[in-house]
Amino acid sequence: MTVRVQTADFDVAIELTAIRTASADVGAVVSFVGQVRDMNDGDTVKTLTLEHYPGMTERALEQIETEAKSRWDILNSLIIHRVGTLKPLDQIVLVAVSSAHRGEAFKACEFMMDYLKTQAPFWKKESTPDGERWVEAKSSDDQAQSRWNNHD
Repeated sequence: MTVRVQTADFDVAIELTAIRTASADVGAVVSFVGQVRDMNDGDTVKTLTLEHYPGMTERALEQIETEAKSRWDILNSLIIHRVGTLKPLDQIVLVAVSSAHRGEAFKACEFMMDYLKTQAPFWKKESTPDGERWVEAKSSDDQAQSRWNNHD
């Protein structure tokens, strides 16, 4: 289980190779890569700035991994989340999960992303042609996270 919050970009191929080859027990690796869009709520986004509280954010991400491991039989997981000012097409987040079987890896990866969107303390500010604005939490993210309270 690894969590990294960093300003630097990451190489998905290198990260997935590391998690895939960490153990001969691995039969499946599922990953999600999030990137900055150039549009949000109908407006052009020039940059997205992500802020966090060092230490607190990493602990929240570790708790998400721990919760996923308690629910599914996963072998390893990785969360890399970037902070700082990013541009459209820049990578923001990588979540990867390995397990013996694909079903566990798919569920755990989706769970981790849904929880990350609602439980991880990041603050996002968009720069648009009309100025800067904080990105509000979305009810669709809360709904995605809440479904895990009733189903595995």
